[in-house]
Amino acid sequence: MDAEHIEWLKRYLQDYENAFVLISHDIPFLNSVVNIIYHMENQELNRYVGDYDKFLEVYEVKKKQLEAAYNRQQKEREELADFVARNKARVATRNMAMSRQKKLDKMDIIELAAEKPKPEFNFKEARTPGKTIFETTDLVIGYDTPLSKPINVRMERGEKIAMFGANGIGKSTLLKSILGLTPALSGKTVLGDYLEIGYFEQESDNKSKNTCIEELWSEFPGFSQYEVRSALAKCGLTTKHIESLFRVLSGGEQAKVRLCKIINRATNVLFLDEPTNHLDVDAKEELKRALKAYKGSILLICHEPDFYEDFITRSIDCREWSLRV
Repeated sequence: MDAEHIEWLKRYLQDYENAFVLISHDIPFLNSVVNIIYHMENQELNRYVGDYDKFLEVYEVKKKQLEAAYNRQQKEREELADFVARNKARVATRNMAMSRQKKLDKMDIIELAAEKPKPEFNFKEARTPGKTIFETTDLVIGYDTPLSKPINVRMERGEKIAMFGANGIGKSTLLKSILGLTPALSGKTVLGDYLEIGYFEQESDNKSKNTCIEELWSEFPGFSQYEVRSALAKCGLTTKHIESLFRVLSGGEQAKVRLCKIINRATNVLFLDEPTNHLDVDAKEELKRALKAYKGSILLICHEPDFYEDFITRSIDCREWSLRV
C-alpha cells in the first residue's frame, strides 16, 4: 500500500469500534492501531497487552529471565549429576546419591527457544562509476497512453534517492524505462559509464520451477553447492527454505532469495523497487543497515519513510510529473 492508503487505513482502524485481526511488519503502523499483540514463535502463540513497542519490551525481559533460569538450572543439574557420579558406588553415600538422582529425574527441564536465523545483507561493491549515473531528457513513460509529463532528472554518483507517490502513477515504469527494460514513449535516457547495476523488481516470478538452490545456481554457475547454501543461509533462509521450490516460499522468503542474487554480484548502483514489501522486521532492519553502509548509489521506490529517511540524500515526489494524480 502507498503512504496515502496506509494513512487512510490507519484512521479507519483507529475509529473502528469492533475487533479486528491484523498481520503486518510495519511497526509505526502497528503502534498506531493495535492494543494486543499475539506472537508466534516455535509453534507457540503468546499474548501481550499493548502496542508493538510494549510487546518488544516485555518480550526481551521474559527472554532474559528465561535465559537466567536456564543457566541456573543447567548449573544445578551439572552439580547433581556430578554428586551422583561420585557417590553412587559408596555404601555410605549411596542413599544421598539416589535422592539427588530422583531430583534430577523429576526436574522440569527448561528449554530455550531455537533462535531463528537472522539475515546478513552485505553488498559487494564494484569499481567507482562515472560522475553521472543517468540523465533523462524530456522522457515520457507509459504503454498505450502516456503516464507522465516530460521528465528531466539526473542522478550523480554517491546519491541515494527515494522515489515516492501513490500506487499506479508510474514509479516502477520510470525505473524500468531508465534501465531500458520498458521502452519510453518519447525522450531519452543516457546511462553513465562503468555502471554495475543491481535491480530488485517489485514482484518475483512465481512461475519458476527451480528450487532456491537452482535459482541462485542459475545466476552463479561457478559456485559450489556449499557456496550456494552458505549464501542463502546468510540471507536468513533455513535448510527447509533452501531445498524448497522457489514458488512455494512466502513473499518475504522469495525477497531474501532475490536479494541474495544482488548481494553476491559486485555493484555500484542499486535500483530497488519496493524491496521492503514482504520483509519481516529483522530483515527490514538489516536491509536498512546494509543500504546505509553501501558506498554506491541507490534509487529506491518505497512507501515507508521510517525505512529510508536515515540514509537518503534526497527524495523525488513522483506526483510532480505523473498524469495519474
